[in-house]
Amino acid sequence: MKLRVHTLPYNPFQENSYVVSDEQNNCVIIDPGCYTSEEKNHLKETIEQLGLKVLALLNTHCHIDHVLGNAFVKREYQVEFYMHKNELTVLDAVPNYAHLYGFEGYELSPQPDHFLEDGQEISFGGISFQVIFGPGHSPGHIAFYNAENNILLGGDILFKGSFGRVDLPGGDMETLKKTIHERMFTLPSETIVYPGHGPATTIGEEKTSNYILSF
Repeated sequence: MKLRVHTLPYNPFQENSYVVSDEQNNCVIIDPGCYTSEEKNHLKETIEQLGLKVLALLNTHCHIDHVLGNAFVKREYQVEFYMHKNELTVLDAVPNYAHLYGFEGYELSPQPDHFLEDGQEISFGGISFQVIFGPGHSPGHIAFYNAENNILLGGDILFKGSFGRVDLPGGDMETLKKTIHERMFTLPSETIVYPGHGPATTIGEEKTSNYILSF
């Protein structure tokens, strides 16, 4: 089934929140970074204008810029929340440092309804993903891959010409290099990577030019 990926950059980190929809107008929301009321309204209005029905909330990982809108999405759409169990400590730490980044009004994220595992196949309406476990940027980072549409919702693992930082708690360069070389770069070259920040790219492009190759 043909999927559409809608990219919505939010918050001062310009984090890419994603709405992925199918041909029946079902959708899932991945990493909602909406923080201000304007951003939350924009997400809601976008979904309404596209005529979409929200079926699930997914997190690739739980750094603050990727979970700012979790509570809003959960409350607004009454959907179940999915993430990897190794991100629980990351999620639970957010209230302790939110104010340091200027997010004094951070609304506590709900706890997940379901934990996802490496290799697991998940489906919501006509939207299906294979879960790829990809730690290094954070301990429980996952990516969502759809082979039929050649798309990867990769969070902060791999960027256009760059890669996720490893200087945050739970980050590790050797682990991230292993994830990129053994999990990301083994996907088909035509796979479109939708990252957590910045423009989309392809696996083929990054395999030939990414900065990670110099490490």
